[in-house]
Amino acid sequence: MATGPKIELHVHLEGTVRPATLLAMARRNGEPLPATTVEGLTELYRFRDFDHFIEIWILTTHVMRTAEDFRQVVVDYAAEASAHGAVYIEGIFSPWFRVQRGISWEEIFHGYADGVAEARERYGLEMRLTPDVDRILPPEAACEVARQAVRFRDRGIVGLGLGGPEVNHPPEPYARAFAIAADGGLAAVPHAGETSGPDSIRGALDALGARRIRHGIRAVDDPDLVVELVERGIVLDVCPVSNLRTSSVESLAAHPLPALVAAGVRCSLATDDPAMFDTDLGREHTVAAALGVRARDLYEAGVAGALCDTPTRERLAAIGAGADWDGTQAALDRAAGTDSPAAGVIAMASADGIGTGTVFQ
Repeated sequence: MATGPKIELHVHLEGTVRPATLLAMARRNGEPLPATTVEGLTELYRFRDFDHFIEIWILTTHVMRTAEDFRQVVVDYAAEASAHGAVYIEGIFSPWFRVQRGISWEEIFHGYADGVAEARERYGLEMRLTPDVDRILPPEAACEVARQAVRFRDRGIVGLGLGGPEVNHPPEPYARAFAIAADGGLAAVPHAGETSGPDSIRGALDALGARRIRHGIRAVDDPDLVVELVERGIVLDVCPVSNLRTSSVESLAAHPLPALVAAGVRCSLATDDPAMFDTDLGREHTVAAALGVRARDLYEAGVAGALCDTPTRERLAAIGAGADWDGTQAALDRAAGTDSPAAGVIAMASADGIGTGTVFQ
């Protein structure tokens, strides 16, 4: 909590598993991995682009096969995130891939939900769950994911997401799946505007009824869309280090986050797939500080965007109201000078070289 309370609305739970734990799961479940050492897996995580990231994600996350695996994933990340000051998290998981490998819906959903309950008990961390539909799925398969998500609503499922490769996979074909989710009381929280442009964001808003947009950074390319996001109070869940690591931005110094915030768009901050992107909540906040974005604004956007009940939202708001934001910002500004990605942003800005190259690889 040295750098303040934090809310994270965009983290893929499968992508939180650090290499040593992933190797242990592979051994336990008799599943092969493309590398057999921590160093080998770490080397795999040097992504060429977004498509390469998706390829490696599929090659590695299949080792998670049991309810115990899914529970452990949640609890382990709760321990990590709470150490960085997290007080509320919405975790994403992709059930369809597991079901296709013979794992039941019950084992998947109950495993993750059991982890959420344990995280609350052990760390006092409130978590909710938002299963993802992958954009490569046939629309009927997406509808089945939506139906199953509604079925487990009483176990902390609060929304339905849309993930996977965005280019050439628009959101509109999944409108029926999101209508099923909405009828069942689940909010739409799709990815859009990460590797594709403003039309993807508009499709997510208009066809899917998006309550929030995960990423959404390419909204900056369309001033009218930015105005619409502000007027509608749409929160963007922004993941700067992820965007760099998948080559969705050229450099952290050129990231659209400060421009979006300056325009009045509410932006929360998140890690996306922290184990794969060499990041954590602390690093994301030091990068944001280096970009001139205030922690208080990020937290308040998180409160506004959270898919939680009213008492939880009021508690989160009270935590924010009681925080020492001046002290928090000072601590983050100091940390930004020593964390290598954030320090790179500062160095590039000082040299008037913003946007000229990648801060780190």
